[in-house]
Amino acid sequence: MPIVQQGALNTTALSVPNLYVQIVAPQPALNGVPTNILGVVGTANWGPVNSPVICSGPNDAAQLFGPMQPRKFDLGTAIYTAALQGAANFRGVRVTDGTDAAASGTLGTGTGATFTGKYTGSLGNQITVNVGTGSNSASGTLTYKLTVNLPGLLSEVFDNIGGTGNAIYANMVAAINNGQSGLRGPSQLIVATLGAGTTAPTNPSTVTLSGGTDGAATITSTVLIGQDTIPRKGMYALRGTGASVVMLADADDSTQWTLQNAYGLSEGAYVVTTSPAGDTISNFASSLATAGVDSFAVKPLFGDWCYINDTVNGGVTRLVSPQGFVAGKLSALSPEQSSLNKPLSGIIATQKAYAKQQYSDAELQAIAAARGDVIANPSPGGNYFGVRLGLNSSSNAATNGDNYPRLTNYIAATLNAGMGIFIGKVQSPTVQAQAKATLDNFLQNMFQQGMIQDWKVILDATNNPQSRVSLGYMQADIKVVYLSIIKYFIVNLEGGQTVVIAKNSSPSFQ
Repeated sequence: MPIVQQGALNTTALSVPNLYVQIVAPQPALNGVPTNILGVVGTANWGPVNSPVICSGPNDAAQLFGPMQPRKFDLGTAIYTAALQGAANFRGVRVTDGTDAAASGTLGTGTGATFTGKYTGSLGNQITVNVGTGSNSASGTLTYKLTVNLPGLLSEVFDNIGGTGNAIYANMVAAINNGQSGLRGPSQLIVATLGAGTTAPTNPSTVTLSGGTDGAATITSTVLIGQDTIPRKGMYALRGTGASVVMLADADDSTQWTLQNAYGLSEGAYVVTTSPAGDTISNFASSLATAGVDSFAVKPLFGDWCYINDTVNGGVTRLVSPQGFVAGKLSALSPEQSSLNKPLSGIIATQKAYAKQQYSDAELQAIAAARGDVIANPSPGGNYFGVRLGLNSSSNAATNGDNYPRLTNYIAATLNAGMGIFIGKVQSPTVQAQAKATLDNFLQNMFQQGMIQDWKVILDATNNPQSRVSLGYMQADIKVVYLSIIKYFIVNLEGGQTVVIAKNSSPSFQ
């Protein structure tokens, strides 16, 4: 009495009388892909280079990339401003100009061992390696304990390292690079290289690493863009990470927007860009027109940069790009939402507000006509800093809202992630119905959650003629009606002593 999976048994060729149980797989179901992943590219003073790293916010980023720095193109600052808007799922990519170096230091007379920071960057200059007496050290059997310290992180302790002559250093190197047990793994701060020294290290003593540099002196937007060949660098290192919103920190070179647009279209990402600090509306419009970007994949922000209070670097007031605020808000919103009129946190003032000025309707109209967006105060909802227009760079009124690329990319990515299960199946009316039901169920869930207004799926013989089916094609035609974003609220008010309001002669309670 065999039990088999459905499809594993040829039920038209049975010859042995028996009970045959076939396990039928349940109806496939689609669960949406995450839409809160924000990809950020920038500089840092620690961490891997050109490698996407998962982090959840400023504290996490500080451990992975070092504390945020008061300089342009800083990765930590972008993550900080985005996190203030509720963003909590980042893919950070650190870039350098190629001049970055890892800090290092030597131990022992004649260099018994060299300690080098695991990553390049000036944060490595704060690493110390303390040499002390091992916990099991006894008279005549001296052992050592190495303690690796970096402010803000837990110390790494490698205890009870024995040996004589060069073997002492060999054992130290092995402990640091390979770990000592399942509980004390390899160092996450330094790597060690064995030297030729044979004289025992001074006990106690401290090695302070030095010479680490960030490679951030000559960063440009081009460096942040990177390269799309293996190994990928910069923005292209975000490929395949699922980042639905992307920003290159402080990259204000409009000549690079077309490459960001191409990336956004190919990856299904919404790329937030900015023009230079202190820009003029006329120059912004000219730059966007010259850039040749007319696409829903790019959201250009007018260069009215924002002042923040940087508590990490002594409470200084800094001028930073508006990208982090807007990208953070977008990634924290459901994809059918718009950034329009949403409050933004952490802004002391914009350059416009700092000069005690407000945007006139004429100025806002000019920015909208240029196909850009801007942070302004007041907003339609009150006296707060918010995204004023909710637009992207598309000139098509049907696609120039934040909700179009966000929701379209979400639906497309979800279908791409889940519908491949039907590849390889025998095409039949039953399988077609299963595929249609899978699509309908997903869209029904979106409808019930108030994300879409209506939908229709066609997947049957009407759009799958036998001539196509015989070649292996199965086609689904889907139409989805999005909910619109309220941009213009018109209230018609008629008031006066002569106004007449028609009322029913008797009240109606229906």
